[in-house]
Parts: sequence; structure tokens; C-alpha cells
Amino acid sequence: MKKILLLLLIPCLTFAQKSVSLFNGKNLDGWIVYGTEKWYVENGLLVCESGPDKGYGYLGTEKSYKDFELTLEFLPEANGNSGVFFHSSIEGTRVSGWQAEVAPPGHFSGGIYESYKRGWLIKPDPSKDNVKMNAWNKMKIRVKGDEVTTWVNGVQMVYLKDQVFADSDGKIALQIHDGGGIKVKWKNLKLKNL
Repeated sequence: MKKILLLLLIPCLTFAQKSVSLFNGKNLDGWIVYGTEKWYVENGLLVCESGPDKGYGYLGTEKSYKDFELTLEFLPEANGNSGVFFHSSIEGTRVSGWQAEVAPPGHFSGGIYESYKRGWLIKPDPSKDNVKMNAWNKMKIRVKGDEVTTWVNGVQMVYLKDQVFADSDGKIALQIHDGGGIKVKWKNLKLKNL
């Protein structure tokens, strides 16, 4: 009997741990554009680029997520100031939620920032900074209950416990910062529900 129960549980456990791709490499299906900045697909890559308004822009998932592990690759060009929001809600170009910073070297990539509320919650030690401009970088974000951990290029950047995480869910959103002159490419956005 125990053997049968175990065999019945294995497919459920496998399904719960399966990664899904958030970006299909062809179009923006499953995403919503917020603002007037440019979001487009080029050669199978997702690209964000400053538009004529030089404002904030977001590309948010249609679905909301609570506990997850997200992996992705980003290539910062020009200024490269961006970010990955989670547990977020967006109205116009105003976002409420937490951001894992994506930025040029020396600007705290992997740190956690809470928009329009507490600001920086935690910055990584500058000695961990390993972002490369004009090259692919890997990021992993793990959110489980009241804990969030980030990695950049295999190095753990921050670990944070914050009860507010446990009490919310929301969209995942990529950001393009205001100011103009920014371009970032993205690929391999994969999410695993925890």
C-alpha cells in the first residue's frame, strides 16, 4: 500500500517542480506593456529600449505569482538600468512591489528595492558585483514565504526575510528606467512554482 501511495505522489511532486517559460521567443503573448517605452522581440530575444518619452516602462506578466524560483539572462547595453519586479501591481507606469535590481557594474544588481514605499531593503556587498556590460549575465530570484534570495552569475547577492513578502503575491515585471539611453536584452525567462 505504501508503495502505491508513493507512486501516486511522484507525478504530483514532479509537476509542482516543473519550470515554465515566461517568454516564447516569438512575441509578447502572456505579457502586458505599461508605458510608452519600447518592448519588442528581435532574433528570439526580448528587448527593452528607451522611447521618445524617456520615462519608466514595464512589461508585466498577465498572471500573478507568489512562491517561485525565476531564472533569466540579461544583457545590458548603453546605460542598462533595469530590474525584475515581483509581487507587484502596476497602474500606468507606477508600480507597487519589490524589485531585484538589474544595473551596470557598481549599481547593486541583485539588491532588493521596494518602489514608492521603503526604498532599498537590502544592497549586496560591493565586492560581490560581477555584472558584465554587453555580455550575458544570469540571474536567479527565489521567493518563498517571507524569504527572498537573489543570485547573479552564480554568486548569492542577498538574502532577506520580510513578512510583507509572505502576505502578498502579484505580477512579475521587467523594468526600463527613466532617463533615456537604456537598452537591455533578455532571454531564457523560466519560472518554477514552489
